[in-house]
Amino acid sequence: MKTMAMALLLVLQLCFISMEFVESSSHHYDHKIVRLPGQPSVDFQHFSGYISVSDHQKNHKALFYYFAEAEKNPASKPLVLWLNGGPGCSSVGVGAFSENGPFRPDGQVLVRNEYSWNIEANMLYLETPVGVGFSYSRHSSNDVAVDDEATARDNLVFLQRWFNKFPQYKHRDLFLTGESYAGHYIPQLAKLMVEANSKEKLFNLKGLALGNPVLEFATDLNSRAEYFWSHGLISDSTYRMFTSVCNYSRYVSEYYRDSVSPVCSRVMNQVSIETSKFVDKYDVTLDVCISSVLSQSKAISPNQMTQRIDVCVEDKIVSYLNRKDVQKALHAKLVGVRRWDVCSDDTSILDYQMLDLEIPTISLVGSIVKAGIPVLVYSGDQDSAIPLTGSRTLVDRLARELGLNTTVPYRVWFQGKQVGGWTQVYGNILSFATIRGASHEAPFSQPERSLMLFKSFLQGRALPLVF
Repeated sequence: MKTMAMALLLVLQLCFISMEFVESSSHHYDHKIVRLPGQPSVDFQHFSGYISVSDHQKNHKALFYYFAEAEKNPASKPLVLWLNGGPGCSSVGVGAFSENGPFRPDGQVLVRNEYSWNIEANMLYLETPVGVGFSYSRHSSNDVAVDDEATARDNLVFLQRWFNKFPQYKHRDLFLTGESYAGHYIPQLAKLMVEANSKEKLFNLKGLALGNPVLEFATDLNSRAEYFWSHGLISDSTYRMFTSVCNYSRYVSEYYRDSVSPVCSRVMNQVSIETSKFVDKYDVTLDVCISSVLSQSKAISPNQMTQRIDVCVEDKIVSYLNRKDVQKALHAKLVGVRRWDVCSDDTSILDYQMLDLEIPTISLVGSIVKAGIPVLVYSGDQDSAIPLTGSRTLVDRLARELGLNTTVPYRVWFQGKQVGGWTQVYGNILSFATIRGASHEAPFSQPERSLMLFKSFLQGRALPLVF
C-alpha cells in the first residue's frame, strides 16, 4: 500500500512538473518566430513581440524586443541584454540586424552572421525608449518627459515582465551590454537592479560591458580634438582653436540650448571643412560601404547630422524591417508612425531630454563595481565620436578613486594570429580594452575580434595573451 501511495505521489509530481513546463513554455509561445522571410534554416529558437511597461490602458506603453536563443545548449548559456544608443536608435535594427545578431539583411534574404553573439549567449535586443523602432506609446510622447530616469524605469519594468513570459531565464546569469548612449542607459538600469536586489533577489546580474560609451560628457567629447589631430584630420592651428577657443563639449552644450555662439560656430565650421564630410567619423580609416547612418552618436555629433554619405547598410535594414511580411513574422506593428526607422529623431515621435547627456554616469559605474559586479569598458579604436583616449582616461581615474590596483598591466591581446587590441584590468573587476581596427559599432566592423572580447567577458577571463 505504501509503495502504491509513493508511486501515485511520484506520478502526481511528474504531472505537476510537466504542467509547470507546459505553462512556462506556453507563456512565450505567441511570441515565437516561425520563420522570418528569407531566413536560412537554423537550429535555435527566436522570439519577438511587445512587453507592456505601463499599467494604464489610457497611457499604454509597450517596448518591442527581439530574442535569439543560443545556437547550442541555450539552457546552459547566460542571458545578455543588448542596448543601442542615440538616444533614439534601434537595438533591433542596429544591434541585432547589423552588428552582433544571428542574421543580416541582404536584398530579399537574410544571411547568417558567423560571428553572432548568440554562439555564446542567449541574446535579448530591446528597442528603448518608447518611440524607438517598433516600441510605442498610445499617447504623444510630447505629453510625457522622455529622459534617462524614465527610460531606466521602463527598462527595469520590461525585464521584470519579460521574465514573467520567459520564467526559465529568471535565475540565469544576466549581463548588460551595449554601446554609445547605452553608457547612460546601462549603468542607470544596473543601479535600479542593484537597488531592487537589496530588497529581494530579482536579478542575477553578473556584469556590464560598455562599448564606446558616453560616461562623462566633457572628457568623452573633448578627447575628440586630440583624436582628430593625431590622425591627421585637422591642422595644428585648428587643433589649438578646438582646445582653447571652443571645445566640443561647449559646442554640443550650446547646440542643445539653441544658443550656438559665433565663435563656436566658426571653430566647428573649420573642423567640419578639414575633417571632410567624406570621412566617416565613426570609422576614420574605412572608405568602403559602411553604416555611417547607424550613427547612434548623431546626438553627440549634431553638426554632422546632415553629412550622411553612404547609406547602403542602413538601406538594407530599413527596407527589410518595413516589409509587411517581415513585420507580421516579427509580431510587430507601426503605431503613430508611417515606417520603421533606424533612429527616431523626429520630435513628434521621440522628444528626448538631450541635456541628460551632460550628467556623468561614470560614478554609477563606480557604484556597480563597489557592489561587486564586474564592468568592462571597450573601445573600437577607429571611432572619433567617442574616442578610446577619453574612455581609457575615465576608467583609469575611476580605478584610482576606488583604490583598485592594476591586476593585468596594459598589454596587447590576440585573436587568431593577429593583435586584437590592448587591455588593462584593475582589481580583477574593472577592465578597459580596445578592439583594433573597429569603428563606433565594433561588432559590425570587427566581428571576429568583438566575439573574442565578448566570450572572454562572459567567462570572466583575461583577454588572450598568446595566439
